Amino acid sequence: MANIQDVARAAGVSTASVSRFLSGKTVRSGEAIGRAVRELGYSPSVVARTLKSGRHDSLGVIVPDITNPFFAGLVKGIDDVARPAGFQLILGNSDEDPEQENSLLESFVPRTDGIIIAPLVEEDRSVLGLDGQSLPVVLVDRQLSIETGFDRVVADNVAGSRLAVDHLTSLGHSAIAFISGPPTSSPGRSRRDGFLRSMSAHGLAVRDDYLRLGDFREESGFHGMRALWSLTDRPTAVFVANNLMAIGALKALNDLGVRVPEDVSVISFDDLSFASLLNPPLTVIGRDEREQGRIAARLLLRRLTGDPAAPAEKVTVPVELVIRRSTSSPRSPNRK
Repeated sequence: MANIQDVARAAGVSTASVSRFLSGKTVRSGEAIGRAVRELGYSPSVVARTLKSGRHDSLGVIVPDITNPFFAGLVKGIDDVARPAGFQLILGNSDEDPEQENSLLESFVPRTDGIIIAPLVEEDRSVLGLDGQSLPVVLVDRQLSIETGFDRVVADNVAGSRLAVDHLTSLGHSAIAFISGPPTSSPGRSRRDGFLRSMSAHGLAVRDDYLRLGDFREESGFHGMRALWSLTDRPTAVFVANNLMAIGALKALNDLGVRVPEDVSVISFDDLSFASLLNPPLTVIGRDEREQGRIAARLLLRRLTGDPAAPAEKVTVPVELVIRRSTSSPRSPNRK
């Protein structure tokens, strides 16, 4: 098997340059070294390098639901930055389960150089326990209610809800329902707050039976929409707080034979790669989840390579209204 000396000779550089390249540092002959590594099939000893440098060259990433396309894009963005810097990702799925999240953290802490996590709830004790420790942590998509030293990358959830309500009211809707995420999570709470504030700003009252609590999973969107459609006085538009619940809501409407947008308009927070292929294509509040992941990775690498004691930074990524054909003006009151 090739060793580091073989790689250095093939690339025409010193072994020190090869070591710096393998540890993620920028070197002048990086392209030649990378080519030599690939051609020779060089595989450095991870154990030996970790013992020598104290680094694992690994970043932990913990997401609440690996089946959600948003988190797939987010992880891809993290990898866009981490891999060229010499870091591999260790991915964990907390599955919206606090015990699973705690178990993943216990596993990741001793074998990663830093962690990017979407905490399950705003008062997440497992994550709070890492505050002030030597291991850098970046919160992504979700944040904590208690001020910490963690960097954060979140979406402008309140603005997203405002865009959704503004769009629906501009079409003439006033009977607008909302299928929310869990209020214990920051996006669940802030999207609901944004919805209620925006409805109030338009002078519209929100009926209690038009507010349906979901859990960001497809099934809760399905049941939430069925409950709304069982009402005598049905909404003419529904804002769904995330993409998976929107899929469930659309399935429910399809099962019930309800036409979108002729019978009810539907808008979702977060896009789907296939949203434009749905029938009708889904109107959404979109954001660049891949760029959100890239920002989170850059913040984590800054902690690893720069000043770990620098003040915590919060980055808010913008959202935008993407109008497709699932929203239109209300045809008539929806009554049984």
